[in-house]
Amino acid sequence: MTNLTIGTVLGDPDATVELDARRFNRHTFWVGQSGSGKTYALGVVLEQLLLETELPMLILDPNGDFTRLRETRLTASDADAARVAEADIRVFRSGVGEGERLHARFVDLTAASKAAVLRMDPIADAEEYNALIHLEQDAKSLDARGMVPGLLASADPAQARLAKRIENLQVLEWQVWSRGAASVVDVVDERPRATVLDLGGFEHPAEPKVAALAVLEHLWARREERRPLLIVIDEAHNLCSPNPETAVERALTEQLVQIAAEGRKFGLWLLLSTQRPTKIHPNVLSQCDNLALMRVNAPRDLAELADVFGFASEEAIRRSAEFVQGQALFAGGFISAPTFVQMGDRITQEAGGDVKVPLRVAP
Repeated sequence: MTNLTIGTVLGDPDATVELDARRFNRHTFWVGQSGSGKTYALGVVLEQLLLETELPMLILDPNGDFTRLRETRLTASDADAARVAEADIRVFRSGVGEGERLHARFVDLTAASKAAVLRMDPIADAEEYNALIHLEQDAKSLDARGMVPGLLASADPAQARLAKRIENLQVLEWQVWSRGAASVVDVVDERPRATVLDLGGFEHPAEPKVAALAVLEHLWARREERRPLLIVIDEAHNLCSPNPETAVERALTEQLVQIAAEGRKFGLWLLLSTQRPTKIHPNVLSQCDNLALMRVNAPRDLAELADVFGFASEEAIRRSAEFVQGQALFAGGFISAPTFVQMGDRITQEAGGDVKVPLRVAP
């Protein structure tokens, strides 16, 4: 059995706490309000998975907090630093900065998701929808700038209307498209030890969701290959809301609900991190068998957690309101009994973090 050392028992710094790495084959819910140390603590666990297992990880990272996962701290041991350096860690950036560009192919999306991007309904926009699904399934023709002129030149009025819709929405101007080049799904298929998708640098609000949707749909389409992957979604409320508003958001939420319900038997395991349980779709939350709980004060959230995660007592869950930064409750299949933990130190650099208040310097 491979155990992951994540910290010490709260109140007993000599007693280490370990998680059972095998039990990450169940979905995990990680929750803590702003300032609880949630992202730092999540990094502690992801580092242990990186160093002590062969489990590939896909990290959907809206704030760029894990973009420095390849960089170790000065306090890291030489052995840990060497293992991180040897690990195949790929970082894809959506904005400026170092790293590979985060691109997806429009052609890789399902017909329903393409229609969602173009805000089309299969009934209300039946002719345009039909024209879309009959386009040649070729990456260059669908991603190249010449697609709209080609549609406009068509004798089919539906294709001309489709072209005008694409132009009016300016969809082809989005940075997310690969325009016939490589897509991030090609790298995910290679199963690096960690693939970090920095979703925060796109200009259009739909682009990060489209990037996530393209990858998740691709993984689901190839689920029968049964290749294990831990799908880590930081600030998961951005991608898995209980009340999705746009067609793209609904498509993304539906895909996550499907993975939560059926993905475990195919080796697709979720780790969802967020500030409040009520911000996550209930059909995803209810499928989680592991809980990592940091400070949560809201009575409604505490009641929701106690109702969903019956393997932790209501008293233990309510105690989280008293936690200080870096303290957590772990419960569920990946630990032998519900345990209060003081999280350990990070090995790699955290790219995010709070902005400090400027203070006057004393003369």
